[in-house]
Amino acid sequence: MSTATQHQQAQGNTLGGLQVSQNGYTLNPLTASTPTGRPTDFKFTVTGPGGKPVVDYKVEHEKKLHFIVVSRDLTSFQHVHPEMTRDGTWSAKLTLPKAGPYRAFADFTPKGGENLTLGADLQAAGGDYQPEPLPHVSRTSTIGEYTVNLAGNLVPGHTSKLTLTVNKSGKPLSDLQPYLGDFGHLVALRADDLTYLHVHPEASEKAGPEITFHAEVPSGGDYRLFFDFRHDDTVRTADFTATAVLSPSATHDHGH
Repeated sequence: MSTATQHQQAQGNTLGGLQVSQNGYTLNPLTASTPTGRPTDFKFTVTGPGGKPVVDYKVEHEKKLHFIVVSRDLTSFQHVHPEMTRDGTWSAKLTLPKAGPYRAFADFTPKGGENLTLGADLQAAGGDYQPEPLPHVSRTSTIGEYTVNLAGNLVPGHTSKLTLTVNKSGKPLSDLQPYLGDFGHLVALRADDLTYLHVHPEASEKAGPEITFHAEVPSGGDYRLFFDFRHDDTVRTADFTATAVLSPSATHDHGH
């Protein structure tokens, strides 16, 4: 998503992922129920202003459509890559780890149109839903042998520079593999309503250890950041909780 689109989403009345329909486009889940803990062939369509499924999309970051599924408590995150049939029906292998409510996001650009992120609610059946508390604010995420450190702060209404540094067994990595056309992929979600912000890194030829992103958040409060990176042919996800606070310098700048 471009910086201009992020700015438009942050400043406009319509924030990403909060609506199932926007500008005549609608996200339509076709799979009625999703079991817990086992793969499901989840199907959906995106219908256009004429009411028919969209079949022509602009390829962005190597995909026609990006499909993100998170649990409502923001402790579970999946970025899956659905396949589309000729009639515009999308299908994704989806495994929801625990019972309860989820939010699905379709991030796409219809051919000849503007980038959109539509959101729809999903429910994983089976068992009692016990929401987990939002993970504590942290600048370090550990995934097995990998550690990812976060530098930078989210500032409402301003473009924030975020730098993620990837280490394995304590050593900085310089051989990250491209994932979706970049050396990293970052999704930010506002904790209170799951507003969706999709950001990508600065252009760089260096395959790590540092990857820099620019994000613009629409308000103060807590956000969840999910960072996908690829190494040794495996995609891993680091997650962080960050709080956006208007800094004194930003307040001063805004005043001028």
